[in-house]
Amino acid sequence: MTLGNIELGNRPVFLAPMEDVTDIGFRRLCKRFGASMVYTEFVSAEALVRDVKTTVRKLQISDDERPVGIQIYGRDVDAMVEAAQIVEQAGPDLIDLNFGCPVKKVAGKGAGAGMLQNIPKMLEITRKVVDAVKLPVTAKTRLGWNHDQLIITTLAEQLQDCGIKALTIHGRTRSQMYTGEADWTLIGEVKRNPRITIPIIGNGDITNAEQARMAFERYGVDAIMVGRATFGRPWIFKEIRDELDGVDSVSPMTFNQKLDILLEQLRINVDMIDEQRGILHTRRHLAATPIFKSIPNFRQTRIAMLRATTVRELTEILEQTRTLLGGE
Repeated sequence: MTLGNIELGNRPVFLAPMEDVTDIGFRRLCKRFGASMVYTEFVSAEALVRDVKTTVRKLQISDDERPVGIQIYGRDVDAMVEAAQIVEQAGPDLIDLNFGCPVKKVAGKGAGAGMLQNIPKMLEITRKVVDAVKLPVTAKTRLGWNHDQLIITTLAEQLQDCGIKALTIHGRTRSQMYTGEADWTLIGEVKRNPRITIPIIGNGDITNAEQARMAFERYGVDAIMVGRATFGRPWIFKEIRDELDGVDSVSPMTFNQKLDILLEQLRINVDMIDEQRGILHTRRHLAATPIFKSIPNFRQTRIAMLRATTVRELTEILEQTRTLLGGE
């Protein structure tokens, strides 16, 4: 698959942009384990224009995570154009337009998936951003606002006509949020549309390697994007990549190896940000990682782990868990 001038290989697998999740430490680990492309946390166009430091900090990228995209969201045309130009100066490989985030603080204000209720403005933003920057521009959206407004087949053509280089489709409506099952049938319908010439990236409910393979085989998408299943599990990209490439894994990763990866993620985040915020960025992954789920009577340890405020304290708790399991 080629996106603009970016060569991504056969059946690429992307890390979805997620607020408070896809920080630079996590992105670098996902890239190491086989993510074909990674995205920063999505950023507010208006906050970028106002030069809000916490938002500007999200634009920080490193060469070892390329290709990397930066995703922006907003409801104001001029702010989105100016934000795209600011993002371009940060040097990503592409700019992605967020027309899919369903959370109330974004969609409820008319941005993200809220744009599904104002298609003319969505298309205006897309056209003007494409015209304002030299980088490839892509977009991510959903099937529609609700099940009475499943507009994605028409919308995909409209966005393509605005000049985007690829479209990611999450197989849910905004009203579904993240509930129920993702419906890939309309994603497949978009991909089969002979008028669609840009790559179509499928997203939603890819939680293991077999589901990833079936997404390619059943729906013919050019790429897939993995989101919540990556929490505390950057090695999922290796599992998916091995399945797609027909590689027989000699042996599954051990608890020790996985814990080492999470500890490395903690160190990267602390080094790149600071101790307090580095720990906060790592907590979501520690809370969600599947490696602790089989440990009996782990509740108190989990509480202590998520309350730790220093690297030393958190590391000691994790190492005690390793010792408790006999270093397996």
